[in-house]
Amino acid sequence: MRVAFVAGFSPIVRDPAVSQAFYEDALGLSLEGRQGDYAFTEKLAGVKHLGLWPLIEAARACFGTSEWPHDVPVPQATVEFELDNVNAVEAAADELKGRGYQLIHEARTEPWTQTIARLLSPEGLLVGVCYTPWFHEETRHR
Repeated sequence: MRVAFVAGFSPIVRDPAVSQAFYEDALGLSLEGRQGDYAFTEKLAGVKHLGLWPLIEAARACFGTSEWPHDVPVPQATVEFELDNVNAVEAAADELKGRGYQLIHEARTEPWTQTIARLLSPEGLLVGVCYTPWFHEETRHR
């Protein structure tokens, strides 16, 4: 078997209206398709990275400790939404806070040079809004 690309990613949601508001209103994604309560898009550019992130490393990235805090739900997955530039990350983090969402951490640059702010989605996914420099290098050189 040879997997060519990530064909889809769908959070399992408990409250479709709350989750839909988060993805559409807070993150600005267009979910133009509907089948009952199942909302989706097929117009978002492809996934650039798929990984298996150990919880201990996620805890270090989010909280600076090797253990996930007991008072924060443990996420089942992470999804990162790439923004156009590094300055957009802090603006997006401020916008999310302004809408009442609690960030796990503010916008910051990680040791691997990605700038990211993280929060938990209503269904418990670890969501990042980020700028990843190496994803943009190809377009800078054109």
